[in-house]
Amino acid sequence: MSRPGEDCKGKVGSGVRALAQVTEFKENQDVTYASLRPVQTTVLGKTAKVYLTPFSLNDYKLEQLKHSKSLSEKNSNYKVVCQKTEPKKPCEELLIPKMKAIPSKVESTLQKLSLDVHTESNRPGHKSPSAATVLSVDMESSDEDITLGVDDFSGLSPYERKRLKNISENAKFFASLQLSETAARLHEIIKKRQPPKSKRKTPKKRENEIGCRRSMRLLNVNPSGVSLPSTPTQPVLIEDENPLLPPGPLEMIPENVGDNHELFKGFLQTWGEMSKTIGKNMEVLSSIKSYKANLNDMVISEDTVHKVTKGSISSVALHPSETRIMVAAGSKSGQIGLWDLTQQNKEDGTYIFSPHSQPISCLYFSPANPVHLLSLSYDGTLRCGDFSKAAFDEVYRNESKSFSSFDFLTEDAATLLVGHWDGTLSLVDRRTSGTSYEKLICSSMGKIRTVHVHPVHRQYFMTAGLRDIHVYDTRHLSSRRSQPLVSVTEHTKSIASAYFSPVTGNRVVSTCADCKLRIFDSSCVSSQMPLLTSIRHNTITGRWLTRFQAVWDPKQEDCIIVGSMAQPRRVEVFHETGKGVHSLLGECLGSVCSINAMHPTHYILAGGNSSGRLHVFMKPGSC
Repeated sequence: MSRPGEDCKGKVGSGVRALAQVTEFKENQDVTYASLRPVQTTVLGKTAKVYLTPFSLNDYKLEQLKHSKSLSEKNSNYKVVCQKTEPKKPCEELLIPKMKAIPSKVESTLQKLSLDVHTESNRPGHKSPSAATVLSVDMESSDEDITLGVDDFSGLSPYERKRLKNISENAKFFASLQLSETAARLHEIIKKRQPPKSKRKTPKKRENEIGCRRSMRLLNVNPSGVSLPSTPTQPVLIEDENPLLPPGPLEMIPENVGDNHELFKGFLQTWGEMSKTIGKNMEVLSSIKSYKANLNDMVISEDTVHKVTKGSISSVALHPSETRIMVAAGSKSGQIGLWDLTQQNKEDGTYIFSPHSQPISCLYFSPANPVHLLSLSYDGTLRCGDFSKAAFDEVYRNESKSFSSFDFLTEDAATLLVGHWDGTLSLVDRRTSGTSYEKLICSSMGKIRTVHVHPVHRQYFMTAGLRDIHVYDTRHLSSRRSQPLVSVTEHTKSIASAYFSPVTGNRVVSTCADCKLRIFDSSCVSSQMPLLTSIRHNTITGRWLTRFQAVWDPKQEDCIIVGSMAQPRRVEVFHETGKGVHSLLGECLGSVCSINAMHPTHYILAGGNSSGRLHVFMKPGSC
């Protein structure tokens, strides 16, 4: 079955004609379709133009389609090649369904093509061109949608025609999706959408709902419902954690003895006897070699470790007796613990008192009468423990000012110099009646931590504050603002303590929070104090440990003693040149001893830690 689908007319110059060839192709082996594809050929150097005229199958009857065969036969210049796809089916059964599926644009193009072909074929004297132009009809090709004019279409390349086809198909596809209409509907739905209702159902109110019962006492009404007169509320008194103790002397009653007063009376008698036999030590300083050898002989054992206070130890003092070993410790809770190491039983030789309500920062035995133990506390009191009378006498009291440190201004310990945290100083005379100061001195420092008097020239004293060390002359003090003789400003952080060397006072040691121990030359204390040595030492103890305070050894004034954070735990001894002399350590020392004191004549060292324990290093056979 072969029949021409369309005819085309080619206009060429001087004897060049176009030849139309109709060819049928198979798609999926069961669908026959035709495709129109203009082909340009050049014969004898001239261009052939193909004009396509659209037509519609609706305007032609089946007989006309069949009659197109006779038209092609009459015109001998045209060659029509027909191929059979399905011989058993007639041509009209194959072409008509397929041609109906062609879009309207293609139909109009085919209609125009058909009309031009018929017109050209009916002309008299129509001749065939020498060069043939083959036109293939393909329903599924890229030239289905022909929307350009004939002249424009002839100049497009296959790539451009393919591009125009893709643009047209994409436009049709997006138009078929109806995105604008869908977006408009969604916009309307969002506008009409109401907020979701809470799933929680509100309980319905009952008409006869019974109210909850309430206390008539809290409503302040009587059983009849009549309001009672309001009663004035009493102010709630908050109990002070550290209440001040009453002024005046306090009886010396140990807290840990109980009813065994006979033992304590024997202790008081022993205390008085050993204080009478103390003489002044005029021993010449030993060499560093012999001093180091004596330090090597000092050991610690379980018998020399004991808990004497409840809280952290903030001050330690050793009794200067040469016959008995007596250690006193002041705690942050205001307790004073006394420990007699000559007793075989630790508990029998320990006595705890509470003469203060706040931390005890300074604790000294009187240099003139060692039976007296003087203690200074943050609670604004300075007391003297007189073991001959078994009482704590009140020496100085000032509740408006917090005390920080004190020292003996005279050798007989009758005059005291007290430092306050606000930077003021108080001159106290123990020989006068009353508990007030003799003179209030305003220093040039904002805060005073320690006060220390020169051991030889006692008119000079030194104060350590925030970052400075000042030296004053007691003969030139003012109640308004006293100017220091010397100011030391080498420190970069707060200073914990500063002390003169115990024998000559020619050296000063300071402990600073910048992890340095500094040695100054104070031989000309009235003019200058140059820095001699700076020792690198870890002084960061943290919040729960008492700050380190480096002190001089009273037997060897060119050596200092200080606690250490190093492991294993130890107490370190340095020379004034900065060299390490010795480290006191042992298996029984498992904590940091922040506060340490050395015996003035014997090789005995006592250190206190933050749990209230005393650790004593001594040479065997000392007690």
